[in-house]
Amino acid sequence: MTDRTDRPADRCSCREGSVAAARVSRRGVLKAALGAAAAGTTAFTVGDVSTQVSYAAPGWTGETLVVLSLHGGFDGLSVVVPGGDPAYYAARPNVAVPASTLLALDGTFGLHPAMAPLLPFWRAGTFGAVQAVGQGSPSRSHFAAMQEMERAAPGTSLRTGWIDRTLGVTGDGGLLNAVQVGVHAPPSFAGPQQETTMQSMGAFALAGPGTDRPLWHAGLRRMHVNAPAVAADPANALLDAMEEVAGYAGADPGPVAGVTYPATALGRSLSQAAALLRSGAPVQMLTVDYGDWDMHANFGHVDRGWMFDKLTELSGALAAFATDLGPKFASTTIMTLSEFGRRVQENASWGLDHGHGNAVLLLGGGVVGGRVHGRWPGLAPERLLDGDLPGTTDYRAIIAEVLQKRLGAGSLSSVFPGLGGDRLGVVRQR
Repeated sequence: MTDRTDRPADRCSCREGSVAAARVSRRGVLKAALGAAAAGTTAFTVGDVSTQVSYAAPGWTGETLVVLSLHGGFDGLSVVVPGGDPAYYAARPNVAVPASTLLALDGTFGLHPAMAPLLPFWRAGTFGAVQAVGQGSPSRSHFAAMQEMERAAPGTSLRTGWIDRTLGVTGDGGLLNAVQVGVHAPPSFAGPQQETTMQSMGAFALAGPGTDRPLWHAGLRRMHVNAPAVAADPANALLDAMEEVAGYAGADPGPVAGVTYPATALGRSLSQAAALLRSGAPVQMLTVDYGDWDMHANFGHVDRGWMFDKLTELSGALAAFATDLGPKFASTTIMTLSEFGRRVQENASWGLDHGHGNAVLLLGGGVVGGRVHGRWPGLAPERLLDGDLPGTTDYRAIIAEVLQKRLGAGSLSSVFPGLGGDRLGVVRQR
């Protein structure tokens, strides 16, 4: 049998979105300001990792929700593995995680061994999972599924994103109501709330001025004194935001001793996120995008290959982030989301095609961990949805529970229209 653990030189042609990095320039500031003003939103892009932070309104509980979006179709069945379900092994004779290697959790599920860095959190009751999570109208299209997941309003004509609508309920409308570290604003940001993007706190600055930055800021403000509001307001807002972020960067007490992040974009992004949270900034929500999960071929083996490498990076980065938060970990909830899972049956290329139901990982001080939540339908053929794991839990119910129990949100009828009131008990009431 041929060993197909090498990752393909030419990845799947599915488009997860393009990536381009840039620093803030004078032309970019003016272009972004004018374009954002015309759209009713302030959105400036700097960097190569997508992270949004929203700053809370008065009365904020002090809790933070971190959403790690695993774009490309994360295979939850290879992470929270149904090792007690014989149909799993029948469907995946070449890429299944052997039962003998699982980090045993209960009689049905075990963790992939590459998730070992998170096992101490599982045992401590601060790391858990929900299996068989999905959308009400599933799609196998990356674009359609991602758009619908981040819009989170099926059956309605709403075109705003769920994060933007949440800010409308809990945000204070301030200059830093939403901050993204990365290259582009995902669909969940669509709407009237202000957004600011950056690669890192230290890099969130105009290119060129160096130590003369205060003079540049003052000069740019003078340039806009008599300018129309459509240009002056967003330009001044950007300058205010950069100055405020610089203050947070200066207040950061530094990382926890001994913490080592993976030397990757994800590691750098979570390191920056931890620095921002440690600084005492009143961050309410923070999102990070982490792609490259579209494994149609050359999935790999339990101890090497594409999936193993990705999970090693993911678990190491999350464990470092949780530790690096220090005391802030107690008031932080980290949640993973992906637009869809992978098919139960492996394909002829030792890979997995687009599916439906998936696993959501939860990590944080308020998480009811040490268990797998949700209603498990099983993987017998008659239990599947067109050959896929069905979504027995609406992903919006998990988000809503965290927003209400931890972040103090009240009614979310305008955020998640049509969502019922049933909750799984994945987090404790603050």
